[in-house]
Amino acid sequence: MSSELAIKVEKLSKCYHIYEKPHDRLLQMFARGSKQFFREFWAVRELSFEIKRGETVGIVGRNGSGKSTLLQMICSTLNPTAGNIVTNGRIAALLELGSGFNPEFTGRENVYLNAQVLGLSKEETDDRFDDILAFAEIGEFIEQPVKTYSSGMMVRLAFAVQAMVDPEILIVDEALAVGDEKFQRKCFARLEELKSKGTSILFVSHSGPQVIELCDRALLMERGQLIMISSPQHVIRSYQRLIYAPESEQSLLLEEFAKEQVKFIAKDELRSKEQVVVSNEPVDSFDPGLTPETTTSYPELGARIETIEIHDADGNVVNVITPMQRYRIVMTGVLTAVFDRIYFGIHFRSVSGAVISGQRYPEEGCYVESPEKGKKFRVDFWFDMNLFPGSYFIGGGVWSPVDGVCAHRIMDASMFRVQSKGILNSFGYCDLVAAPAEFRMD
Repeated sequence: MSSELAIKVEKLSKCYHIYEKPHDRLLQMFARGSKQFFREFWAVRELSFEIKRGETVGIVGRNGSGKSTLLQMICSTLNPTAGNIVTNGRIAALLELGSGFNPEFTGRENVYLNAQVLGLSKEETDDRFDDILAFAEIGEFIEQPVKTYSSGMMVRLAFAVQAMVDPEILIVDEALAVGDEKFQRKCFARLEELKSKGTSILFVSHSGPQVIELCDRALLMERGQLIMISSPQHVIRSYQRLIYAPESEQSLLLEEFAKEQVKFIAKDELRSKEQVVVSNEPVDSFDPGLTPETTTSYPELGARIETIEIHDADGNVVNVITPMQRYRIVMTGVLTAVFDRIYFGIHFRSVSGAVISGQRYPEEGCYVESPEKGKKFRVDFWFDMNLFPGSYFIGGGVWSPVDGVCAHRIMDASMFRVQSKGILNSFGYCDLVAAPAEFRMD
């Protein structure tokens, strides 16, 4: 395997034998292959992909799609039925809550046990122990049996051990969802630090924004098969289309995804190189060439969004705007089904796909009651565009709180550019500066 690769998977498969009755296992043993008393269930089937050193790859897919089975085979805790896996470097894995911990051992004893499994000597673990304890933040509970820990304490200690040993490959399977927001931020900061050191990361999550923010590429799995390897934005949008699509349309979607190229060159990279218009006196305008190429429309399940536009103070449609000014985002459409209650939402995304801001109508906990089928709707969302110069994307949707029905949703429905207004002394996505910074030397 090339030294540039951390993981290479070739035609990997895992098959389980499912017996309908307990005594069928005994019959199968005596049959010696002359007759089959089981049915085959392929949890993973003929997966092939490569992960480069220092690359962070997200894995998404519905429950039962084979994500965890894949990770267990990469970690060698599960033997494949067919295919090959080659890894290059020390692997640390956080596969499930409490995995690798002996519940009768104390936290301290489990730290040393796990570190030894990962290949660290006692002296190396001694050097890292204070950092592990500080990261986990479980205090004196480190001397108590792990069986007395809460789920939050368990995942804190488990992540601390795996992440603080500086692995070449780190595998995380949805375990971070257990921690509170403060701890999750701490974990993601550590993941970014490991990325900067060249650690390859495999990250399973149902959170689209987390995958988009953290990962360089993403894999979409469905029914044990690899459907797509592409940019995180493209994979997350395809995944969301799949989970929101009616069951009758899901097979067609999978066929559509299967026809796409395995390696997708994200067009977002091209847009990120766009030159920002610089002018001493910015003027709002409409650029017909400023059209998103990643527009994704979800199935219409009772509503149809027709337009999502930016209007200036005079009601003109614009997509080249001046920072720090007020605009309204106008969403129009029609209801094609009967709902008890609905609500509307709008959001801005960056070129990388991160959600910058959003707004819903009515406010949280309130709804438009008993809207009439066939009626057209228009919602005006007001925003102060305190954004830095660059390109952004607008999407929106109509939802019903009953069973979480998405009546219609469009991702990247339109695109706009914020012009430069001169010298900048701040950075990020949003300009929150109230006054110039003050400086003095004593």
